[in-house]
Amino acid sequence: MAMVGSANTGSHGHRGHDHHGNPDDLRAYIEKMESPGRDEWQKPAEVLAALAVKQGDVVCDIGAGPGYFALKLARAVGDKGAVFAVDVEPRMLEVLRERIEKSGQRNVMPVLALDDDPLLPPASCDLVLIADTFHHFPVGAAYLERAARSLRKGGRIAGIDFHKRELPVGPPPKHKVSREEFLEHAALAGLELRAEHHFLPYQYFLVFEPRQRAP
Repeated sequence: MAMVGSANTGSHGHRGHDHHGNPDDLRAYIEKMESPGRDEWQKPAEVLAALAVKQGDVVCDIGAGPGYFALKLARAVGDKGAVFAVDVEPRMLEVLRERIEKSGQRNVMPVLALDDDPLLPPASCDLVLIADTFHHFPVGAAYLERAARSLRKGGRIAGIDFHKRELPVGPPPKHKVSREEFLEHAALAGLELRAEHHFLPYQYFLVFEPRQRAP
């Protein structure tokens, strides 16, 4: 799946792509989406600061791909924390494992998920990050509901994705999910918007918590 926390070009069903939307030439695809300029617009340090990730947290990166966010999150949570790096594409996770080995970090756990389920342990995470990936979920609200089951008390789900218009990065507009659509899916999943950040030039950045049920 082009569920890779990255600047996807999004090509489901196109010739030269697998059934997840990833190009056959995966290595070239990874090089393209991890271009040197990505940090300028993705602002990973600012994203982690806004999420207030701290030592000892357990974080899930859904659509982790080769580890753009997962390895940064692993450093932020430290040896006492952990990162579930979720992806549906075995080849992506092979690349991630190579990077884990080279980095020496042992607090990243690659998870081979299903298209419609991240396969996370219940009540295990302080934060679930879904970056540049939501447009690949077959049923968005149901997926968010499953992801929310993995949250501990006080846990959050953060959604970062491209605005649904022509941009110099990201997939074409027809493959994008707008901010309003993301909010609709989140509401159906029982999530409430708790924070929104506006410093990313091409993406919206939403933070949700499960809706509190009346006693």
